[in-house]
Amino acid sequence: MDGLGILRIRVERGINLAVRDTKTSDPYVVVDCASQKVKTRVEKDNCNPVWNEELTIFIKDINAPITLSVYDHDTFTKDDSMGRAEIDIKRFVECVKMGSQDLADGTQVCRMEASKDNCLSKESCIVWSNGKMVQDMLLRLRDVECGELQLHIEWLHLPN
Repeated sequence: MDGLGILRIRVERGINLAVRDTKTSDPYVVVDCASQKVKTRVEKDNCNPVWNEELTIFIKDINAPITLSVYDHDTFTKDDSMGRAEIDIKRFVECVKMGSQDLADGTQVCRMEASKDNCLSKESCIVWSNGKMVQDMLLRLRDVECGELQLHIEWLHLPN
């Protein structure tokens, strides 16, 4: 594998996102990793948006930070920041590299605790599910008064 693959990130929803317009916001999420940038659609007038949108990024270096930034879409002015969160995938990729041929479906491979050093809002487990290593996570947004993002990530191997 040589640390290379594709990370599929399903941006499921935002929870209690900050208000940036008069009474609500028009949020979207941008995922940055190295020189790649992908984003979700804009959800109009919704501080609790449901995107359920799958975004994929090519992983060249597992040490490259993956940043999720939430913005409020504005028509005539610069989009407003609604916070950001980071994902560290080193432990996730370590679990992928361990191999999974003998694991039963639903096996919890690793548990990650929420701490001040990460953006996790609560414990998150890396699980072998349906032939893939996956992780569900709830991330608290930084640099903002409130808000969380709910995500699901999975590793896709590159064909040789």
